[in-house]
Amino acid sequence: MNIQSFEGARSDNAGKEAAMALLVGTASWTDKTLLECGRFYPASARSPEARLRFYASQFNLVEVDTSYYAIPAVATTQHWAERTPPGFVFNVKAFSLFTGQWTSTDVLPRDIRQALGAGRRLVYKDLDEEIRAELWQRFAACLAPLQADGKLGLVHFQFSPKVSRHPAALAHLEQCAERLPGHTLSIEFRHLSCWESAEATAETLAMQRALAVVHTIVDGPQGSAHSVPCIWETTHPEHTLLRLHGRNAQAYATPARTAAERFDYAYTAGELQALAQRFEPMVRSVRYAHAVFNNCMEDKAQGNARAFRALLAGRA
Repeated sequence: MNIQSFEGARSDNAGKEAAMALLVGTASWTDKTLLECGRFYPASARSPEARLRFYASQFNLVEVDTSYYAIPAVATTQHWAERTPPGFVFNVKAFSLFTGQWTSTDVLPRDIRQALGAGRRLVYKDLDEEIRAELWQRFAACLAPLQADGKLGLVHFQFSPKVSRHPAALAHLEQCAERLPGHTLSIEFRHLSCWESAEATAETLAMQRALAVVHTIVDGPQGSAHSVPCIWETTHPEHTLLRLHGRNAQAYATPARTAAERFDYAYTAGELQALAQRFEPMVRSVRYAHAVFNNCMEDKAQGNARAFRALLAGRA
């Protein structure tokens, strides 16, 4: 990954300083509420190309969310690579079927949808090996233009909250790594069994270290059955990842009509200061420190990302 150093990123180890990168951005750059609020993009940024070019002038990282819902076309990811400057990084979310989530056949590539039948809801175990292999191949193919241009960061697996700490989950995670050789995977476990005790936490982290995948530090609402504790640990020698979902506990605990409603939250200056203080030692300990704001309601994520980046730069 060819990532340029970002302002403020430094290390006590002078030999690593030039190679380090602080990568800060948001989950998605085309969220409906972001476009509608009219505060982030200039009026001239009317096309997908113009919006991506503008976003990449403001941040050096974005998380691709659409890849969770459907595998992007290779032509699409090639355009992303062409429309962003050197040093810009895409973290790409893994397709939902690979993460234990129920998925409709309607979002699969046309030939596979026709083979399986439209309107069916499936999970990964329902597929035969031939179709599994084909889907992995197509997902890897969509990553290739970004990787070739030095702009692919992490391939992010946000596992379904139903995926528990079980031998089958470990076996599946091993298969995910095997299916994507040459890529760095980041893992976000959301089932409480992974973090319910000190022993469970230690085993989960040890598993991730053994597989050389990146543990995801999750900042999110607490107090509900789906809450994920914030575990400030690293499991990969080069990467660390902090994903920030906001702290709207009421919306997180109840059904929401949209994801934007669920993550409708703006971090306060004090909250960002405390987060930057916790994240700073990790920034210094790895080569690439990723921070992704997923509180995607209007421009709240973009505002928080800018403030968080400035705090970390100011602490350097």
